[in-house]
Amino acid sequence: MHALLTPADVEAYRRDGVVLVRGLFADHVDLLRAGIEQNMSMPVPHAFENLAPGEAGRFFDSYCNWQRIPAFETVIRESPAAEVAADLMGSDRVQLFHDHVLVKEPGTAKPTPWHQDGPYYFVQGEQTISFWSPLDPVTEATLRCVAGSHRWPRPVLPKRWLAGGDFYPDPADWMPVPDPDAEGMPIREWAMEPGDAVAFDFRTLHGARGNVSDVRRRAFSLRLVGDDARYVERPGPTSPPFPGHGMKPGDRLREDWFPVIWSRAS
Repeated sequence: MHALLTPADVEAYRRDGVVLVRGLFADHVDLLRAGIEQNMSMPVPHAFENLAPGEAGRFFDSYCNWQRIPAFETVIRESPAAEVAADLMGSDRVQLFHDHVLVKEPGTAKPTPWHQDGPYYFVQGEQTISFWSPLDPVTEATLRCVAGSHRWPRPVLPKRWLAGGDFYPDPADWMPVPDPDAEGMPIREWAMEPGDAVAFDFRTLHGARGNVSDVRRRAFSLRLVGDDARYVERPGPTSPPFPGHGMKPGDRLREDWFPVIWSRAS
């Protein structure tokens, strides 16, 4: 087991679908900050502004940039994230799915809506993991996860963050988005330092408060999958879309697009 983890961390991840890993990217904070600045200053295919006209602040997000931003690829390949992911998932190998940057500038009151990542993706399995790592100290704008939601019998209806509306055509196939605060659900959230990381299952319901502080909240997310992850068809275009991938239901993710970045055998 990696030195950043304890057996209790692994137990918590499998029971709750979420655990805090202190210092996961501590040695790469400056590199990630530089990568985010590059990401925000260059035109990329998947970059979004998530505020409606008249809403204060700035809520920027962008994904799938590791191949065009060298800092991200360096961190993905050289940080302990993949090995830690393997231990938490109980997997013999780890594939990269995608990277994701989320920035809330000071005075951005808009929260990140409650959602599960899995329904937006074309991947399914028990061995999935996201790391969410702030590059600034966070308290109120930290990530919030509902413990045990990765074991709910139905996935939560995915929504469009800015435009509103349902992401797929038939909402009856999905569980309505709950209000965890009003319903008294067990929420895990932590004050975090730069380089700490929340690890959570793709199926774990999560969101984040707005950033009403006077400090930026830059976060780097990394999505990884393990041995049992397989391609699954959804009732519409997924996010990220990855057009022309050529995979069939039940296939492993193709390794030329989603490389294996760690293996126990090696």
